[in-house]
Amino acid sequence: AMPVGDRLSPIERTWSADRTAGGLPQPRDTLDRVIILGATPIGNLGDASGRLREALTTVPVIAAEDTRTARQLIRALGLEAQPQLVALHEHNEEAASPALVERARAEDVLVLTDAGMPTVSDPGFRLVQAAVAAGVAVTCLPGPSAVLTALALSGLPTDRFAFDGFLPRKAGERDRMLASVAREERTLVLFEAPHRLADSIEAIARAMPDRRIAVCRELTKRFEEVRRGTAAELVDWAKAGVKGEIVIVIDGAVPVLADLDAAVEQVLRLKAGGMRLKEAAAEVAEATGHPRNALYQAALAP
Repeated sequence: AMPVGDRLSPIERTWSADRTAGGLPQPRDTLDRVIILGATPIGNLGDASGRLREALTTVPVIAAEDTRTARQLIRALGLEAQPQLVALHEHNEEAASPALVERARAEDVLVLTDAGMPTVSDPGFRLVQAAVAAGVAVTCLPGPSAVLTALALSGLPTDRFAFDGFLPRKAGERDRMLASVAREERTLVLFEAPHRLADSIEAIARAMPDRRIAVCRELTKRFEEVRRGTAAELVDWAKAGVKGEIVIVIDGAVPVLADLDAAVEQVLRLKAGGMRLKEAAAEVAEATGHPRNALYQAALAP
């Protein structure tokens, strides 16, 4: 393996050593510096990666969603580091990004959010956009993700999924958003605040009454919990009062038959075979994605 040059930063040296140990080429060996997106624990401090710990102790500048939280993380991990902390949050990101990009031409800049991966429903996206436009390198220290953790624990299909961030706060906007994704065939992952959870579960029950969901809270923490069922089945639990960080996972819609008449014919065939009409409508609705009541009423029509 080629020796690692002295011109590389501590982050570069660590990564280069790992790469060259396997006979692979070094990623870069110039004086250019980089913006580093660092994934932080979403609950359990033990999930902080070795690369994140290295970055926290060696990178001279940290752009943090909350500088107090960043200091607490450094102390909680038992690290002796005193980087310069710069605020980078939703209210100042657009204005602060150009200066951070220019700074990254001379020294590495580590980007942290309060928990999880920067840019994913958190600050960092505008900074990455500005860096890409300016030709400044961006890299990532992978780690904890509430989206993937909830998806894996949900018990719902993981082969195709969509992440839609936080549900809208206003009831009308939330209802319109849920109506727009009601026929989405991929598993849907959403964030929600605990004080809005009951209202959101009721809204999901209205938009997708028979759909399976999983509500995940306090992921990786001591009181981690996953509740599974239909939204209607989880309303009372949500109304009782739920605390902690919340991720909602919703099963994808069953593909709808293009021809409603064909679905109604299936219902009538099942009824002719001795099945009760309601049961036949429910079975075909589950198989086709057509609303159960629509199939039932259509089958009753002369």
